[in-house]
Amino acid sequence: MHAGIAASDVICCAALGHHAHGENHTEATALLGKADREAARHLAALLKMKTKAGYSHTSATIEEFKRAGRAAETLVEKARRAHATT
Repeated sequence: MHAGIAASDVICCAALGHHAHGENHTEATALLGKADREAARHLAALLKMKTKAGYSHTSATIEEFKRAGRAAETLVEKARRAHATT
């Protein structure tokens, strides 16, 4: 999860020259959306899962864990490509 979130910062830095600061998930997702709309959807999924896992008494399902893993993998790969082109 944290790798995907950090990868989102890399994508923003590579495309926009800066990344989101602070704890506002909506702002971070919106900023990433300016660089890569697909990546923003993956970040939103990760942040939703992070909120559920960290602040809820409801356990995440196996499908949610899989979805979060796929989202993180996609973001990390996009960050690798973005970094390689800078």
